[in-house]
Amino acid sequence: MSPTNPRILPHGEAAIAEAAALIAAGQCVAVPTETVYGLAADATDSVAVAGIYAAKGRPSFNPLIVHVRDLAAAERIATFDPAARDLATRFWPGPLTLVLPLRADAGIASLVTAGLSTIAIRVPAHRAMQALLAATGKPLAAPSANASGAISPTRAAHVAASLAGRIPLVIDDGATPAGLESTIVMDGHILRPGPLTAAELGLPEAAATTDAITAPGQLASHYAPAKPLRLNAVERNGDEWLIGFGDVAGDDNLSPSGDCVEAAARLFDALHRADSAPPPAIAVAPVPHPGIGAAINDRLRRAAHPH
Repeated sequence: MSPTNPRILPHGEAAIAEAAALIAAGQCVAVPTETVYGLAADATDSVAVAGIYAAKGRPSFNPLIVHVRDLAAAERIATFDPAARDLATRFWPGPLTLVLPLRADAGIASLVTAGLSTIAIRVPAHRAMQALLAATGKPLAAPSANASGAISPTRAAHVAASLAGRIPLVIDDGATPAGLESTIVMDGHILRPGPLTAAELGLPEAAATTDAITAPGQLASHYAPAKPLRLNAVERNGDEWLIGFGDVAGDDNLSPSGDCVEAAARLFDALHRADSAPPPAIAVAPVPHPGIGAAINDRLRRAAHPH
């Protein structure tokens, strides 16, 4: 694969057909979801799944989320209790990942679950991922389409820059609407906050980070720029690129009106711009914690954690 790869094709029948053919051949391709761009491969093919880990440089102890077309497809892979089925019925398709017991006959490559007895699974709402699931007829493992630990991609250009020479194709359908990875729930608890808030789900707020990896997105250092990142900055210290929020203007602003939903959609895009700007360090203004602010602050805390 040449360094000019990946090719970027606009979403449409031709792009979906080419992506499906690549997946059938055991390769992985980047595709947008409503959360971030994902790096998709056949979740039943261990060699294809190994290709995801290789392209991302992802630790093999960090499991992957499997995407399926609907609840019926999910029930062929995972065992649902009534509470999980209720959440799935109310919030799928959408940015909710459920961690559930893996069925013995699921046929999922063991690399997907990183050896765990559970599987992280969701039904995406985005037209491109749904079209690819339909075209392949397979469950698709799809972590974020970026080098492991780096800033998550919300645009095709982010994918191309992060995975140049590592994957053959990116389907471009513009900026992802939510801009943050899915909310992850296990046993009635939020493991990773995301676009669906604790209040919307009717669940307790996410617990503090633990050392145990039970689902994707739990590494202490994750979603990180190459530059040092300072949090809760109300003004610039020296030669920093300041990402503002509300009344803190900065070089960039997640939401001048102080809207946390707008800030979530813009977060990773702003971090990409900051990382490519000349200043050697980044500072980010305080973002309120309630609601989706919990997910924003989760990502910022991990982004600022020492690598």
